[in-house]
Amino acid sequence: MCPLFSPPLFMQRYQFVVDFVQQHVPKKVLDLGCADCRLLEKLKYHGNGVELLAGVDKESSAMRTRMHSFAPLSSDYLQPRTGPLAIELYEGSVTQPDPSTLGFDLVTCIELIEHLHLEEVEMFSEVLFGFMAPSAVIVSTPNADFNPLLPGLVGFRHPDHKFEWSREQFQLWALRQCEIFGYTVNFTGVGVLAESNTDVGFCSQIAVFNQAPSLQNSAVHHSREEPTVYRLLYSVVYPSLSDNNILQKTLVNEVLCRAELVKRSWLSGEWVAKTAPEPYMSGSSVCVSLLDVWSCPRVRSLCGTLRRFTEALVGEPQVVLTPAREAIIVPADDEEEDDDNEEEEEDEDRQGTETRWTTSVTTEDWDVEIPHNLNSNLHGARYG
Repeated sequence: MCPLFSPPLFMQRYQFVVDFVQQHVPKKVLDLGCADCRLLEKLKYHGNGVELLAGVDKESSAMRTRMHSFAPLSSDYLQPRTGPLAIELYEGSVTQPDPSTLGFDLVTCIELIEHLHLEEVEMFSEVLFGFMAPSAVIVSTPNADFNPLLPGLVGFRHPDHKFEWSREQFQLWALRQCEIFGYTVNFTGVGVLAESNTDVGFCSQIAVFNQAPSLQNSAVHHSREEPTVYRLLYSVVYPSLSDNNILQKTLVNEVLCRAELVKRSWLSGEWVAKTAPEPYMSGSSVCVSLLDVWSCPRVRSLCGTLRRFTEALVGEPQVVLTPAREAIIVPADDEEEDDDNEEEEEDEDRQGTETRWTTSVTTEDWDVEIPHNLNSNLHGARYG
């Protein structure tokens, strides 16, 4: 059976959010009804400029299953991010206000609102637009006008849906929120059938709200607050060059690596004369000019100026400078390095006897129903 949409509909919704984030570069993004956190995971890798990603869901089982996959990897420490990034996951209801949801630039509600009872929608709207009051909001929901085109569909698209709005009903609700809370809205969507000549709109209809500029100015620098109603399930801060300690460690690693490369090329006779002074022997060590190390683009990007570069190395215990502080002293032989390699090999042998955990990644097909708790707010329902 050929998939009805390609890419799958849930992926198109996620990509819509990613494209919006890349275009508008919000610093703080909150996903309501985050379920298994797949949207947050995409934004972690593709949301350049985002400093805080947060998710909220009333059903925590899906979050608990996936949340530890956000733990920093070894590569995150070897190549730290340029800017800061933190991820926070909360258990809580979107119909209840909580101070931890204040101060966000963008709030996403992807296939969430239809899981609420109609009487809860009013409370949700008040919490979202009145209490949270983010600069921008993205709301997606099934388009009931599209349902007759979905093969085999009887009733709602998912058993947990409490309603499904037509385009007119959705737009009436959205325009009402704009009138009450001072937003503007644009309507779009994802999911079209190439072979259909019927004007029923998108399979998933989307409203993009933007707060009036005068209201945005009052909430630009809202400080983060601790949750009072929600429960924090998981929090992680990634290593980044905005942390001075991380920056210093990264710089030292790059300097030592560059100095070692220069030393080896000089000892092998492959060193090419440049503007930097040639390395020279001092006892059993090779002295590599700071100017040669400074010529490395990565080193320059970390320091900005030669003066800052020199100041960062003075007093650094891992970097030995000449008395005049014009060169780095690097041992000419590799005995110390060989000892380190032997220790590393022994560590690897010991680790090889231990159980190693792996993370499995499943590829989700739009036409395959994903088993889940009907009480959770999920992004990946079969028909959106």
